[in-house]
This record gives sequence, structure tokens and C-alpha cells, in this order.
Amino acid sequence: MLTLDTRVPAVLLRIDRNPFHHGTLGAVRSLGRAGVEVHVAAADSADSPVRRSRYLHQTHPPPPPGAPLQEIAAVLRRISHRVGRPAVLIPMDDAGALAIGRLQKELAATYLLPDQASGLAERVADKATLAQVCASAGIPHPVTLLPESVGQAAAAVRELGLPVVAKWSHPWLVPAGTELRSTVLVRSAGEAQELYRRSEEAGSRLLLQAFLPDGPGRDWFVHGYVDRAGVVRGGGSGRKHRSWPRGAGLTAVGEWTPDPGLRSRVEQLVDTLGYRGIFDLDFRVDAATGEHCLLDFNPRPGAQFRLFADGDGLDVVRAQHLDMTHRPLPAAAVLAGRSFVVENYSPLAAVRTLLTAGPASTASHRRELAWHARDDMAPARAMWALWCRHVTRRLLGRLRRSVRPTGPPEEEVRVRMVRQAGVRQAGAADGSGRADIARTDDERASSC
Repeated sequence: MLTLDTRVPAVLLRIDRNPFHHGTLGAVRSLGRAGVEVHVAAADSADSPVRRSRYLHQTHPPPPPGAPLQEIAAVLRRISHRVGRPAVLIPMDDAGALAIGRLQKELAATYLLPDQASGLAERVADKATLAQVCASAGIPHPVTLLPESVGQAAAAVRELGLPVVAKWSHPWLVPAGTELRSTVLVRSAGEAQELYRRSEEAGSRLLLQAFLPDGPGRDWFVHGYVDRAGVVRGGGSGRKHRSWPRGAGLTAVGEWTPDPGLRSRVEQLVDTLGYRGIFDLDFRVDAATGEHCLLDFNPRPGAQFRLFADGDGLDVVRAQHLDMTHRPLPAAAVLAGRSFVVENYSPLAAVRTLLTAGPASTASHRRELAWHARDDMAPARAMWALWCRHVTRRLLGRLRRSVRPTGPPEEEVRVRMVRQAGVRQAGAADGSGRADIARTDDERASSC
């Protein structure tokens, strides 16, 4: 049985705005159930489901998206002052992880943090340098090209072959409210060139990567925590059975599937880097070689990290809290076959999970839902209310775009034709229609 030091609180930081980030709720519940006082600074709306959790002690105003480093530091100092004692600080997104990595020395006096090498978090999170990281550790990685011009973007597509995966090297900088996405599948050289032209808007370099087709059993992920001694604790390897969006998104349904060979390569990678702290790695199996190719290295908990809550209740956020408070970390008690389902992204799988759930004492060992929990029901209810509003807005927006007229309404066209006919008649009567034509142009402008 794990015993966490309940005298030491935890602060969860998330800068990116995402009210449906179930990983944040998972961390609140995991630490809160162990008796830890949990504080959250997340860029969510007031009706965020996480705020409804019984295990959340307090929320704090977060730094705004895109905030400069010193503003983030000031926000974290204010939170530390309000908490009143040193706390374990855990980032829940890339932007937070990179900010904490850069501010590590400044935050060391008020927060308990893994001793991470300066700049390492940014190096592994940068999609442009990940290929170099993999090469140094002998980890397979898809062929990746970084075009320096529009012409090179087209040439890269020809070299890699269609389709091609397009990524922004710093996806956390992609502005919200645009149609830009961190990763897209490009199906023509023209699409790649158009994306390259938007590099300044995206905030980072465009990279083009060889496409590895998805398929049953090809998408994998590995989570873990590297302790002060450099030993990987907690976590495990899992297969992604369903994703959102399909084929290239986050895990909607996942299964704990031990793979000692994959785990060994990950341990080799973090050892080569000297990495410390929580990590979340995404892999895809290359059908041609059978090798697991590393696609992403995330220096923070993955949203589905609770899949790897083992038989003793150890997961990666509890592992960090134990390590930072100098408590012993037990060996993993693997629960092979345990599943994790995100209800709003895979509702049918969630219904099947609820219908087949057995006694509470055994069900948690076999499966876990991201939002629904018998001891903490309010977040699930809040999520479904928020999700229904979200889906309704999206559907109405699509409907409006699909029925939007391509020209002026029929009645407006008829009125304009009558006005123009009157102008021509008046012009013919006095031999000059210029003034009336100018007035008609003004009327046309004012009616638009």
C-alpha cells in the first residue's frame, strides 16, 4: 500500500486552454485520493469539469496562453505564496513543461522538481530535433525533412512520397482559434507549400515526415517516471485501440500491453539523455520493418496516464510525489490487459465498460473511465453538459456554412435591378447618368 507524504501539497499547471483535458482530472483524483492537497492552475472556463471534483482543494488563476516566461514565473510565485509551503509542481501540457524547465533554478526554492538538465525538455519536445535525439540513442524514427523554402517543401513531398505527415516543430505555439493543427496529413505538394507559407503564423518551423500507415496493433505509447537515481518507475507500455481524431489523435481507448523489448529501448533512450521526471512517448510500428518508430516525446504526463495505475495504486504522478518527498517507490505491479476509455471520444466503448463493470473492488483493476468515477460523479455530469454544448455549437456552425448563400438574396437582386432600371431611365432623360450612377454605387455599398 502506497503512503504519500500528505504534508506536501501538489500544484498542477496547464497553460493551454482545454476544458476536456481528462489528464488533469486524473491527476487531481490520483493525488487527492491519496490524501494530498491538490491545487490547479489551468486555463479553463469557470464551468470546467475538473473544478467539480471533490478531490480538488483550490484553483488559481493561470498564466494566459502565450505569456512570457517571467509572467509565468510571477504566477507560480503567487501560487506558492498562497499555498504557503513547498509543493510538488507537475506540468500537464507541453507549454507548462517547457516553462518549468527553463525556470527550474528560479523555482527550486519554492517547488519540489526533478533535477532536469537545462534545455532538455525543450529538446525532446521539439519535433525538429527529435530525429537527432533518436539517432543518438539508436531509436527508429520516420524519415523527417525540414524545408527551407516553398520549393523545398514541394521537393520534400516528392522525395518522401504521398501522403506526407506535416508537423509544426513547436506545436504548443500554434495559435488557438485558427484551422491550423499541430499535425496534418498532406496529400499534395501544393498543400505542403501552403502550410510552409503559414510558418510565421504557426510560430515555428514546418517539418515533413514519411507517413507510416496506421492499422490494428500499430499504435503504441509508453509512460514512465525517471527518479533521482535515473531509474524508470511506474508507467508501462500500451496499445492504442481507438484515437480521436481517428488515426492521428489522442488515445480514446487504450490497453496496458507489456512489451519488455519496447520498455528496454525506452529505458536506453532516457538513460542516454539523462532525462528526469515524467514522460509520455508515442510510437507507431513500421509495417515494412516491424520496428516501433518514435513519433513524439512529451516531457509531462500523457492524458491517459491513469491506464498504468498498477496493482499497488502507483501511477506516474504519484511516483513523482513519492520521489520528491524521498519516499520509497515500489516495483511495478503490472496489470496487463487493463483498459482506459475516454467517454466523450468513444461513447459506445464507455457504455460497454459501464454495463460489464463488476464490484468496485475489482473493476478498477480491469478498466478505468476518464470522467466517470463512483466516488467523484460531479465531473462526469459537468463534462457531458459542456460536451453537448460544444458539439451543438460545432454542428450549428457546420450547418450555417453549408447553407450560406453564395450570392445576394433573390429579393435584394430584384430591388437592385429595379433601381438600376430607374437610373438608366433618368440618365436617358437628362442625357447624363453619372450622378445617379454614383448614387447607386453608394447605395450598393451601404446595403452590403
